[in-house]
Amino acid sequence: MRYPVLVALVVALVLGLMGGTYVVREGQVAMVLNLGRVDRTGIGPGLHFKWPLIERALVFDRRLQVLDAEPERYLTSERKDVAVDFFTVGMIEDVRAFYRATGGDESIAVDRLAPIIKDSLRNEINARTLKEIVSGDRSEIIEQQLEGINRGAATIGIRIIDLRLKRIDLPTDSQVIQDVYRRMRAQRHQVASRLRAEGAEEAQTVRAEADRQQQVIIAEAERDAQRLRGEGDAQATRIYAQAANRDPAFYAFQRSLEAYRAAFADGKGVIVLDRDDEFLRYLDSDS
Repeated sequence: MRYPVLVALVVALVLGLMGGTYVVREGQVAMVLNLGRVDRTGIGPGLHFKWPLIERALVFDRRLQVLDAEPERYLTSERKDVAVDFFTVGMIEDVRAFYRATGGDESIAVDRLAPIIKDSLRNEINARTLKEIVSGDRSEIIEQQLEGINRGAATIGIRIIDLRLKRIDLPTDSQVIQDVYRRMRAQRHQVASRLRAEGAEEAQTVRAEADRQQQVIIAEAERDAQRLRGEGDAQATRIYAQAANRDPAFYAFQRSLEAYRAAFADGKGVIVLDRDDEFLRYLDSDS
């Protein structure tokens, strides 16, 4: 009879010990509820004890976590519509405040944190132009709003370490994107016109230089041709003079033959001369 009772006592003791201990790992923090009331918080890593059935331990992850949210649409100072996609890096700083605000549910924490961040970004984006938001320093936008965001996040026990803007888009249903595309087309047309004008100017310069070189080449060729013709004529005159000095009669005969050949080259020439004309001397006599 004693043996079953002893076994039951041992089992009850083991169950009591198991229900009275809990483990907190590295990167975690725990809090203990006593009959539903927060009793102890900020419990670090290790093996800890609690009263079975009376106390309940809740363990939370204190490591950095990425909190993502849906893109939000804002208006710039120019009343232009933009869609901003962002994410935050945060951690649980105050376990008591986190539990009281969310009941320990992280999804509720994200839902309550998102409006705080969106409202803070709205104030900053509303004060800037589209150009400042798209091409400006995004870290400046974040730094100016991070302190205010943390004041709101402290109410739910969270501290935001960093905030990043992933993407800034122009909504497809907004007139802004049409204006941007129109401006881009105008800029491309302006660049194309400038390049065409520069190309036409360069082509004109090349053609002018080519025409100048052509004139120079033609002038030099004409000059060389005149010189060669002059040298040829001089040499021919010298040869003719030498021939005339050597045999004047043969030279006169040769010149007359050339005159005849030139006069009747086309075979249709008609010359009317006096019979005693000197031009016919070699045609009328063998002398």
